[in-house]
Amino acid sequence: MELRQLQHVIALAEEQHFTRAARRVNIVQSALSTSIRSLEVELDAKLFVRTTRQVRLTTAGTVFLSKARLALGAIDDARDAVAAVQGLKRGTLSIGSMQSLPAFLDLPSLIEQFHARHPGVEVHLSQGASSLLLEKVRSGRLDLAFLPLSEPVGDVETSMIACEALVIACAPGHPLAGRTDVPLSALERESFVDFELDWGTRKLVDSGFREARIERRIAFEVSDLDTLVELVRRGLGIALLPEAIARARQSVLGIAQLAEPELCWELVVAYAAGAAPAALPTDPAPRAFLELLHEKRPGQISLVTD
Repeated sequence: MELRQLQHVIALAEEQHFTRAARRVNIVQSALSTSIRSLEVELDAKLFVRTTRQVRLTTAGTVFLSKARLALGAIDDARDAVAAVQGLKRGTLSIGSMQSLPAFLDLPSLIEQFHARHPGVEVHLSQGASSLLLEKVRSGRLDLAFLPLSEPVGDVETSMIACEALVIACAPGHPLAGRTDVPLSALERESFVDFELDWGTRKLVDSGFREARIERRIAFEVSDLDTLVELVRRGLGIALLPEAIARARQSVLGIAQLAEPELCWELVVAYAAGAAPAALPTDPAPRAFLELLHEKRPGQISLVTD
């Protein structure tokens, strides 16, 4: 059974005349007759009674006509729904984010601007650890995710948002406060306040000390920045933080610069790409959000478009 056959039944039922019905669906009369006859064979039922003067529906034809109209109506609705999504008149956009993102990107402002442009698109936002966010992007539960990247990922696309050197955050009266060119080896005897595994800068810092073959002692493991800063402020340990985050809190923290080579923390936006290499997402809502992001940060994020 084909869509055109439903259209042919409806046209013939309403016109009650093969010539007029054929003209209405823009085919020749013989083609219309063949289409109706083929459908009747498939259904094993007569849909029309044909006389020299009239074409009328049988009981089976009347039942089929009502279902054909419902089917075509559903198809029209489906077409309208797809057109609305493609035109960003409706749809959803799911965004994931690490904590403490505002130091690098004003995500609420971007969402506000996106909503102003596309009020029919419903935006969902959730926070989580990097591995969880990446897994949600891979599985399609998130369209976009803003997260730190400590190692390459080959199964999703990423575009860099920010690249920040890590600095030493300590209590204002700490001996390290204000120093420059502090080697990692000088931190071996310090107590650290750090994020839990897979949160924030933890992977990057662990990797940096591991590559330098330096042991470090982690006294406190936390999952939020405010607690980390408060513990550091009270002199209970030091931390390595992106410079923008540390500078934003320099009224309560001491800051020291690491010696070369720097530990650089990268923030990226991750998304599942379309068919072409390095392409934007297939769905229009995440594509539009990435284009807005590129528009607002043209010097910091590079996107490949079709």
